[in-house]
Amino acid sequence: MTACPVCGDASRPVLADWCSGAGGCARGYQMAGFHVVGYDIKPQPRYPGCFVNQDAMAAPLTGYDAYHASPPCSDHLRARTPVMPLHGTGWLLAACRERLEATGRPWVIECVPGAPMRADYQLCGCLYGLRNERFMIIRERWFETSWHGFTLRAPCVHDQQAAVVLTGGPWYRTPRPDRHKRYIDHATASALMGITWMTRRELGNAIPPAYTADLGADLMAQVVANPDMEAAS
Repeated sequence: MTACPVCGDASRPVLADWCSGAGGCARGYQMAGFHVVGYDIKPQPRYPGCFVNQDAMAAPLTGYDAYHASPPCSDHLRARTPVMPLHGTGWLLAACRERLEATGRPWVIECVPGAPMRADYQLCGCLYGLRNERFMIIRERWFETSWHGFTLRAPCVHDQQAAVVLTGGPWYRTPRPDRHKRYIDHATASALMGITWMTRRELGNAIPPAYTADLGADLMAQVVANPDMEAAS
């Protein structure tokens, strides 16, 4: 087991969280037992773990027990509209995968459905009860893993009004025939996502911690099973 390069904590396996954002994935990995260090090109003052303000493409390939990367999803969204332009970041997914493979350690990479990746795990809010009496989170995300993970899961069941959480604010559609867009207050959306510390924009980019708390248990098993793996030369 390594020690955190930021604070020196060596009580738990240490995970590097590349393209971390404000730490939705990080909180889930903490729940799974990891000490987490975020790397992001933008400052993240509300990040729930140790943080390094650095481009993920310059982050170290050694010194961690496990790695996670969430490259920007802008170039991989199924719905591309004038109000959601491409950001020219599509190359980052393959580049992150190449760097993750070079670490020689267990890793996870996350992106939106349709991204050019192997979807070992396809997770959605309906699998984790992310709902209240009126709304449910429908937020599918794909996860590719170094160990080609697989688990049998129940199919998605979307039996409530969908809460759509985006950077412009959380909203829902009224029933047909009008189908008007109505906004949801930030506190309600935060509770549905299981995230209490983020701004509206940060929440719109976040992954519910329940996803990585679940997946993190499998990642932890890989770390425990392979304590002597070393970074590739």
